[in-house]
Amino acid sequence: MASSKSTSIEKYLNKFTCEDTLKFLRKLPDNSIDLAVTSPPYNIKNSTGNGLKDGRGGKWSNAHLLDGYTDHADTMPYDLYVEWQRQCISEVMRVLKEDGAFFYNHKWRVQKGLIQNRQEIVEGFPLRQIIIWQRAGGFNFNPGYFLPTYEVVYMFTNPKFKLAPKKNGVGDVWKFPQELNNPHPAPFPVSLVERIIDSTHAKVVLDPFMGSGTTAIAAKLCGRDFIGVDLSKEYCKMAKDRMKKYEANPELGDPYSYEKIKRKPPKNKKPITGKSNSKQIEML
Repeated sequence: MASSKSTSIEKYLNKFTCEDTLKFLRKLPDNSIDLAVTSPPYNIKNSTGNGLKDGRGGKWSNAHLLDGYTDHADTMPYDLYVEWQRQCISEVMRVLKEDGAFFYNHKWRVQKGLIQNRQEIVEGFPLRQIIIWQRAGGFNFNPGYFLPTYEVVYMFTNPKFKLAPKKNGVGDVWKFPQELNNPHPAPFPVSLVERIIDSTHAKVVLDPFMGSGTTAIAAKLCGRDFIGVDLSKEYCKMAKDRMKKYEANPELGDPYSYEKIKRKPPKNKKPITGKSNSKQIEML
């Protein structure tokens, strides 16, 4: 059922709001956002393999995600994680305009010997296309499958969504290297988000998991406005500092493209356990 929210989005434009994603999204009015782009926490530490399982690290003992995100352990029971993500997608789709779209970056993985393709999360939403983000290779210590070298971007669209003129010939396999010079533990590249935004008519771009501000930077590089939200005070400060540096010297582009960044691992967070319920979800 459509909500009767009347809150204007004007006060959120070109700002980073430090708040729970669902609580923030529920403040926004229906049909108010042109485009949404995000890469949510992947819940990667809730693993059945010898990767980042339960924060032990396994072969990846030096991985940046071993400590999780600040304010989020990234180790939710899978049913709770699915419910949380489906609620987030539902709210984003509600606030999109009738010609809007939501580009949702996620990663498939093998669990208990079978592919986990996130179908439980995306099923039932208006999925028009899946874009393959081909990233650089890494290491694979599991002899049961080949080295994963890509992630996916789900393109959820409302009926009237169309790409900008002459942007439909790019293809659906995009090759961009990972964002390595970034203090956030799991960023996606500015160039990836810039291509998404530049391929649309969007004037306002929402990122419900803003992290270090990558979507905001990409929006500014494309001459668009942004709305960013993240639960972590540390990441919000990170994004604000990044944007402040960009605005001081916009001709130089993204500050992370020319500054040497040192990663600062977050403190370990307690894992979220128990059965799925809305109260737990809203605490995230």
